[in-house]
Amino acid sequence: MSKLAEKVQEELIHAIENDELVLPTLPEVALKVREAAEDPNISIPALSKVIGNDAALTARIIKVVNSPLLRTSKEITDLQMAVSRLGINYTCNLATGLAMEQMFQATSDVVDRKMREVWNKSTEIAGICHVLCRHYTRLLPDQATLAGLVHQIGVLPILTYAEENNALLADSISLNHVIEKIHPIIGDKILRAWEFPEPIAMVPGQYLDFSRNSAKVDYVDIVQVATLQSYLGSEHPYTQLDWSQVHAFAKLGLDPNVDMQADEDLSAAMEAAASMLQ
Repeated sequence: MSKLAEKVQEELIHAIENDELVLPTLPEVALKVREAAEDPNISIPALSKVIGNDAALTARIIKVVNSPLLRTSKEITDLQMAVSRLGINYTCNLATGLAMEQMFQATSDVVDRKMREVWNKSTEIAGICHVLCRHYTRLLPDQATLAGLVHQIGVLPILTYAEENNALLADSISLNHVIEKIHPIIGDKILRAWEFPEPIAMVPGQYLDFSRNSAKVDYVDIVQVATLQSYLGSEHPYTQLDWSQVHAFAKLGLDPNVDMQADEDLSAAMEAAASMLQ
């Protein structure tokens, strides 16, 4: 680990411990959606009105409801139909996750590229989470998708820091090292500051602990397996791990030696899930 990476890591950890790190705030529309969802009597028209103020988000939700994974016999063209088809909780989780894309943008080209890379990877993993959840667990696919979309949220403050620190930007190896080491701690902090439910808030901090073995299958397991699956066929260090030692596979009832992409149905489902989120 370079001197630079060590220095930055110390500075960031110090800032976290002293609550000096500026955590990103949820986009306005996501805050409003979550607020609406807390009302047990919220109606579909009322929720649609909140989401409807954001044209881009509205288009995304209609795209999701018409994707091959969730498609009904006739095309859904308006938001209210989409919300009633998905249900209030599903819509809220999806809207929250998708609204976050606005946060993955930066003023400098290098950081912007890196942010888009992180967001694209997050949507890819979220798509796999959706499929794993539906096929192998009784957990909620919308929660699994949200967990996938936010599992790398801790990268944001590090990249914002890098944007103001040219030495770190110029040294991509150090930058990646810092990201890898600290994004889980920061991600944990952000999701708790946003008051995300515990099963999702714990994901960033635990999904890279490959020796983890919880009592029963949870969203951390789903994100962990989805992350590993997403690197299949690449040179990534995760592909060198002994996956048979990763308890999450057994908890999902999945053979770690089986390439899910090789199963045509699953592979098609994953592609559909990824494209519906992009």
